[in-house]
Amino acid sequence: MEITIIAETNDNGLHPVTSQMVAAATSLGASPTILCPGGVGTDSAASIEGVGAVIGVEGDCFASFDGGAWSSALNSAISGGTVFTAATANGREVASRVAASRGIPVIQDATGVSAGLTISRPIYSGKAMEEVNVSGDCVVSIRPNAFSPSGTGGTASVSTVNHSSDVSVTVMEAIAKASERLDVSDADIVISGGRGMGNIDNWAQLEAVADQIGAAVGASRAVVDEWGLSHSIQVGQTGKVVTPTLYIAVGISGAIQHLAGMRSSKYIVAINKDADAPIFGVADYGIVANWEDALPVLKDALSSL
Repeated sequence: MEITIIAETNDNGLHPVTSQMVAAATSLGASPTILCPGGVGTDSAASIEGVGAVIGVEGDCFASFDGGAWSSALNSAISGGTVFTAATANGREVASRVAASRGIPVIQDATGVSAGLTISRPIYSGKAMEEVNVSGDCVVSIRPNAFSPSGTGGTASVSTVNHSSDVSVTVMEAIAKASERLDVSDADIVISGGRGMGNIDNWAQLEAVADQIGAAVGASRAVVDEWGLSHSIQVGQTGKVVTPTLYIAVGISGAIQHLAGMRSSKYIVAINKDADAPIFGVADYGIVANWEDALPVLKDALSSL
């Protein structure tokens, strides 16, 4: 099976999901080719175990992200077969555009792949799993943390091509909003708060625990709307979908829209005073308590580790 992976880059290096996509490809018996947008992370990609080849796709369009320009340039370097991208904001857009230009299906948010290219993904806000059987070429976006990463020690060959895009509009510069905290989409640990936190004055308590364990801070839609928090930290169907190793929900009841954004987390810890809250239905560990009682104990326990 021929599989091409479009690497996900982050801060001038490879995002961990790139290695996870390699693991998905090798589980199908493939030795994938990795395309590195802008030539970023080629050496790191070559060292991932199981990679067949690495191509640095360079061009003037890769200075900042532009979905149309990137897809046009990257598509020129894809010879055929199945294409994997990351199920991130950028990866989903590139996946859709590459699939459209090649006239093949696109399957978003895959959490599993198996022989014969059977793809599993959550549907209906995560309430059900769908299995899609694909008989020909397709583009698949893979959710971060759905697969364990491949090991290192690979010695794949590295080459470089230049594919400048031909688009009518070009993004000259993209300026990211400054933030001192981790993005919930990238973090390995996320601690989120909801209405059960009482009011915005108590939010610092959540941030203190996050700082202690190196976590990103997330929020339910209710507190983002009512307390004026940034939409960039909203977790849920209308916010960001996160798949961290550990997700801690504090004072979040667990509406289906929120569960859709975090139920794929590896481990879920829920703290809520309502023993019947839906969040406990997906939690691996549950604490029935007010945040005022639970957070200080959690913070002290973490301090002793």
